[in-house]
Amino acid sequence: MLDPGYEILIVDDEPYMCWVLKYLLEKQGYVTKQALNGQEALGLMAPNRFQSIFLDAKLPDIEGLELAVRLRSIDPRAWIVMISGYFYPTDDAIKKAMTAGVINGFISKPFVHEEVLGAIRLPPPAAWNGTVA
Repeated sequence: MLDPGYEILIVDDEPYMCWVLKYLLEKQGYVTKQALNGQEALGLMAPNRFQSIFLDAKLPDIEGLELAVRLRSIDPRAWIVMISGYFYPTDDAIKKAMTAGVINGFISKPFVHEEVLGAIRLPPPAAWNGTVA
């Protein structure tokens, strides 16, 4: 059974990608909110607490990894999963961000639904120390 307060933020500049993730997650009973850019995401973080965040790597107003650092500073407990067709899990920037705890997971586009659903079933993250190695 889902925690009734479990909310997921979807950040992607492609409306169709937001729709796909929203549909997939809400079909499983999750509550979602969407942002099409970094400023919208930051605006949603202030009044809300999101347990998981699916974050695109390339946004029109800010790079995804930079936004991840800012989101993490607002809520160190949020589970941030980057979704990207630009980066790969083996890219140095992604490995560095995961090692530092800036992001907790990575999914390549195109993805299969099970990857997204599996990413939110991970255990709660440890507190992030605020530095990138």
